[in-house]
Amino acid sequence: MAASDEYARVRHQVGVLDRGDFGVLELTGRDRATFLHALVSNEIKALGPGQGCAATLLDVHGKVQVVLFVWVADDRIFVVTPPAMAAKTAEALDHYLFSEKVAIEDVSREHALVVLAGPAARATAERLTGALPPEKPWSHVAAKLDETPVRLVSGGGETGEAEVWIMCPLGEAAKVRETLAGAGARPIGREASESLRIEAGTPLFGHDVDESVLLPEIPFENLLSHTKGCYPGQEVVVRIRDRGHVNRMLRGLALEGDQVPPQGAEVAIDDAAIGKVTSATWSLGLSRPIALAFVRRQHAEPGARVSVRFAGTTVAATVSALPFAR
Repeated sequence: MAASDEYARVRHQVGVLDRGDFGVLELTGRDRATFLHALVSNEIKALGPGQGCAATLLDVHGKVQVVLFVWVADDRIFVVTPPAMAAKTAEALDHYLFSEKVAIEDVSREHALVVLAGPAARATAERLTGALPPEKPWSHVAAKLDETPVRLVSGGGETGEAEVWIMCPLGEAAKVRETLAGAGARPIGREASESLRIEAGTPLFGHDVDESVLLPEIPFENLLSHTKGCYPGQEVVVRIRDRGHVNRMLRGLALEGDQVPPQGAEVAIDDAAIGKVTSATWSLGLSRPIALAFVRRQHAEPGARVSVRFAGTTVAATVSALPFAR
């Protein structure tokens, strides 16, 4: 299927994104919620079984070490990590473990993850399992797909459409994908999924966000509780909120012409560099190149005219709020 058809499937029906490269940690033990709550940027202690959130683990300077999805179950907490980050995250959490009754286990090799995305995602999940999680992002429910035990989780809108994550035993993954395909939810390839993600303004950890990025430099409201107690990096986040500002911000760029800039392309005004492209793609919805980029705060106002320099060329671009207007 052409990328444009895959894109249209997610915008108008339902498709399947493979998240098999994401990691899964399990936290068990009576202190699991208070332990995790003290370390991440969002509220964990108040979450009941079937609830969840997105959160970050920061260093003491307020810089993002990892972006996590937290799903609270009856007897454990699932922590979903970006690709290649499960072991590193487990190690970082373990570093803070002293006398608390918590066990941290990397169970990535036991689970498979896929995401139903599109206006029909929720109806498809319900039709196949007879169950549905609440719409609030990262709410979840245990269910069965045929005879396979699954966990259905409401997504955070990375594609700009409704999403239901499905976690199943790794050995059942092929069967689950087959059932989803039979229900009209076909696999979506990288070109279409990148167009969906960047149009929605969703930063990707390891690409748009890494350990050099301060939490307030990215769209962060869904990653943060302003009312919870201390966690590593909180002082910096509060100081920026109350008394200062960040020097750069993640923004969208709508480029003229038809060239897609590489990661790292320079954003400039006249001859002065004011930022860098972090992700770029041909937008299948806007029929033009678009990018995510860090831009100096003074030039980050939507509508500002800038240029992008790469491969010996200079391309005109306009700063856009996120998500991009479709």
